Amino acid sequence: MSDTSDDRHRMANGWITAVVLAHGAELCSLQGEDGHEFLWQAGPAWPRHSPVLFPIVGRLADDTYTHEGQSYRLTQHGFARDRRFTWVDRTETSCVLRLEDDPESHAHYPYPFRLELAYQLEHDGLTLRYTLSNPGEGVLPASLGAHPAFAWPILPGVEKEEHELRFARDETAPIHGVSGGLLTAAIHPSPVVDRVLELRPELFAEDALVFTTLASRSVRFSGHDTPVIEMSWEGFEQLGVWSKPTGADFLCIEPWHGYASPEGYTGDLPEKPGMMLLPAGTQRELQWTVRLLPPDSGT
Repeated sequence: MSDTSDDRHRMANGWITAVVLAHGAELCSLQGEDGHEFLWQAGPAWPRHSPVLFPIVGRLADDTYTHEGQSYRLTQHGFARDRRFTWVDRTETSCVLRLEDDPESHAHYPYPFRLELAYQLEHDGLTLRYTLSNPGEGVLPASLGAHPAFAWPILPGVEKEEHELRFARDETAPIHGVSGGLLTAAIHPSPVVDRVLELRPELFAEDALVFTTLASRSVRFSGHDTPVIEMSWEGFEQLGVWSKPTGADFLCIEPWHGYASPEGYTGDLPEKPGMMLLPAGTQRELQWTVRLLPPDSGT
């Protein structure tokens, strides 16, 4: 069966092969030159691969907010990940997809918007560029987030505890956790020591690690003698690192612009901490790149 259809698009350049779905514009496969799969394959522990988080990241209190006196329900991470995007362009090494506001989105989010996602393969990397436009007459409040889940362990036979996440810069600021989907009021000392987060399942016993004050714009995920997965980003201000609290064979490295409502926050979207506020007729571009590097590239 072909990997390219109206429902999915396969891209390859000789070094990387990637597959993107129309549903959610979601990356669902990322393979190296030898065919090894680096992306989590939506197993029972978590039925997704790399969802697009829009128009919010995380949860709102009671999954609701008020706009001009009317209450709206908007569930965790928003609706883009569950909507079918339209193909705008497809080539052997790229694709562009689009989602626009419509009556279905207005029931949850009464704002005009246009969101385009452009995937591009370049040698050992895949870049995803988000372009969010405000075609309306008022301010567009929105958050955008990436949520790629990488196989952990990266290679079979390597212990999970033999992996690390190496940050590009020192990360000394305290971090937050997540409770009931909301950002905890309590802060914790940074678990990053000398730019390295030593990975172990117990880190996620209380859900995600949320870096709201982030110095780095790239991280490298690697294990003992494994290839190195490098994530870099532009325009994203925060980072979430997550695996299932009960333990699962994936690690999510999540650049965000925005985050879950802080515990106790019940205000409207424009005042929600971390939101982008796009004036009428403007647009915002953000992007992330994943590179697959040979072993011993992690330092």
